[in-house]
Amino acid sequence: MKNSIKLIAVCLFVQLFSLAVSAQDKAKQIDQLLTKYKEYGQFNGSALIAENGKIILKKGYGLANMEWDIPNQPNTKFRLGSISKQFTALLIVKLAEEGKLKLDVPITTYLPDYPKETGDKITIHNLLTHTSGIPNYTSSPNFLRDKSRNPYTPEDFIKTFNKLPLEFTPGEKFRYSNSGYFLLGYIIEKVSGKTYEQYLQEIILTPLKMANTGYDHFEVIIKNRASGYEKNGKNISNASFIDMSIPYAAGSLYSTVEDLYLWDQALYTNKLLSAKSMDLLFKPYITTGGNDFYGYGWFTSEETVGKKTDKVKVIEHGGGINGFNTVISRMPADKNLVVLLNNTGGTVLSEMNNSVRAILYNQSFDEPKKSLAFELLDVYTEKGATIGTNTYKKLKSDPTYGIKENDINQVGYQLLQTGKKKEAIEVFKINVETFPKSGNAYDSLGEAYLADGDKTLAIVNYKKSVELDPTNENGKKVLDEISKK
Repeated sequence: MKNSIKLIAVCLFVQLFSLAVSAQDKAKQIDQLLTKYKEYGQFNGSALIAENGKIILKKGYGLANMEWDIPNQPNTKFRLGSISKQFTALLIVKLAEEGKLKLDVPITTYLPDYPKETGDKITIHNLLTHTSGIPNYTSSPNFLRDKSRNPYTPEDFIKTFNKLPLEFTPGEKFRYSNSGYFLLGYIIEKVSGKTYEQYLQEIILTPLKMANTGYDHFEVIIKNRASGYEKNGKNISNASFIDMSIPYAAGSLYSTVEDLYLWDQALYTNKLLSAKSMDLLFKPYITTGGNDFYGYGWFTSEETVGKKTDKVKVIEHGGGINGFNTVISRMPADKNLVVLLNNTGGTVLSEMNNSVRAILYNQSFDEPKKSLAFELLDVYTEKGATIGTNTYKKLKSDPTYGIKENDINQVGYQLLQTGKKKEAIEVFKINVETFPKSGNAYDSLGEAYLADGDKTLAIVNYKKSVELDPTNENGKKVLDEISKK
């Protein structure tokens, strides 16, 4: 009997030891992966990875402040952008659970001053699921120039978009809209009698001891807050200013990877909501395209991992705001978690997230690659279109380089802004060739042709862009204007 007990104990020890070694191996592999992305200039931030609910890696990469060479750490605070929406969604569901509002009634029930012509047709559920039809205020022409730098009260900012015609009948389709989540923040204030910030603190942050999370105010001194930067090819500059009253309940929060782990763990419990109410957050209410769906503040999908055919349920959301790019990705069946917070603007977090997920599930993944776009920028700038394109043809088969759509697009616009129109056209043509189903690639090429005075080819490419991306309202407007001339 004693020998049997000893044998069982030894087996358990070996099993636990092998699991620990496996976790260590995965952590090492993930660290090597993220370090390579950092070396290639594609990740500058903090990461936290958990497997089976346990943290296996938390680390900073690159610099929180480049002027003072202050490194990123696990406790560095980053602006979250649209990851903020999941907090707003939970606050709304909390009010519904307490009987203080209903999700299926018109928003004019709680916002009586909202125009009834549209407000009577839109429910809170529509706002939560991006099915309201309200135009997205960040997509309005000249938004960054005309509005983003100015402080507004929620009531006053809502007046900048509440009289716009709906883009479709509420509930008919999904179209991402920050306007809807801005309205949700104001509804929270009206119903709770507190500011959005106060209610967030009371319902979520204090109970979960998320001491390093809050509403970001630029004028407040916040310890360990990362500076935001933007990449322009190989050059880095300070991010442009945005007044944080503008993102509000759609994107105003800051946090750390450590606090987002606390948030993730709480979502497996009933600390904040009942099980029934918690389920409302993650239901796949409407398709966003393909096999992806939107819940309340979360995208949900069934994802293949690496090269395997089996699928895993993923609940996640990304965020982007001046100088910052973020993602939180949860795999609830295994309590796995990936949090990546970056402070050099838009980068390849989706690609990184997929690779980390593959490592967690012992699957193969694509290794990081240098951005071919940034290698080409100097050549096109200094040696012209012909040599630049010849260089591209030589390097595109080099396995150490990758063609990344956003990077190519960025380089094209840098060339366009410096007056190198022919070179910009050649760069945008690379994107069209490599990503033939991207409406944005054709839109950019159309813009370059128009800037170069070739209206015929501009029309051809704008038409293709709108065909591939029917939501490209600016492309439709430009197409309409140049077609009349």
